[in-house]
Amino acid sequence: MSDSLKTFGAVLKALREEARLTQEHFAPLVGYSPAYVAKIEQGKRFPPLALLDRSEGALGAVASRVLAAAARSLTRKVGLASWFRHWAMVEEEAISLYAYECRVIPGLLQPEPYIRALFERHLPPLTDEQSERQVAARLARQQLLGERPNTTFSFVIEQAVLERRMGGRAVTKVLVEHLLEVGRYRNVELQVMPLLQEEHAGFEGDMYLAETADHRWIGYTEGHGSSLLISDPKAASQMLQRYGKMRSQALSHQATASLLEQMRGAL
Repeated sequence: MSDSLKTFGAVLKALREEARLTQEHFAPLVGYSPAYVAKIEQGKRFPPLALLDRSEGALGAVASRVLAAAARSLTRKVGLASWFRHWAMVEEEAISLYAYECRVIPGLLQPEPYIRALFERHLPPLTDEQSERQVAARLARQQLLGERPNTTFSFVIEQAVLERRMGGRAVTKVLVEHLLEVGRYRNVELQVMPLLQEEHAGFEGDMYLAETADHRWIGYTEGHGSSLLISDPKAASQMLQRYGKMRSQALSHQATASLLEQMRGAL
């Protein structure tokens, strides 16, 4: 576990005790189980954004501001693979982020049970400490969706990734509900590429694109413990053309929401 997570946990515990609340009393006030709160206080779980939003009602306005300040000190990149960190820095400063995935749900959209299902299947196997560190780092990255309301996020995901039911029915149900929730954000566009699609510009594989503050585009691809950052303007432009074509070929945002509702009903 990281020092920043342990520090945040200690701050939360001190504020909770100052409010004369036990973990059992505090947990339902913020919508989590006592066991989950205990893990956050021990520095074993990254605090969800919702916890910070709900803390004012339980702890008071001043304590909530202290907790928010502690959250800002959390180290996002602890646990991120070394080959991914450069892209993570690009990601944090981007004004537009696009992602096409044909293997797994993009990391920014993965709920915690899905993340854990992936790392449980990692080869070679991870230790518990390695797994927790990576889960925490991925959840930390996801705060971008809430913290950057002026950043445009676009995701195109293969329907096969959803139909696979990685982690089982229960995990998939949580995933579908999470996608429906995130899809309601005003700055997020979520599209599913149908299983049957004769015209498909994404046959070269997954791709990620970021628009920088000075309106340059940077591409990124990864796989099998390696990655490629693409800064050449011509190559990035070609990726952008392919992504634009895929957006026209995938289901619309509204049709995707309808498909996810159908999938939820079938689970």
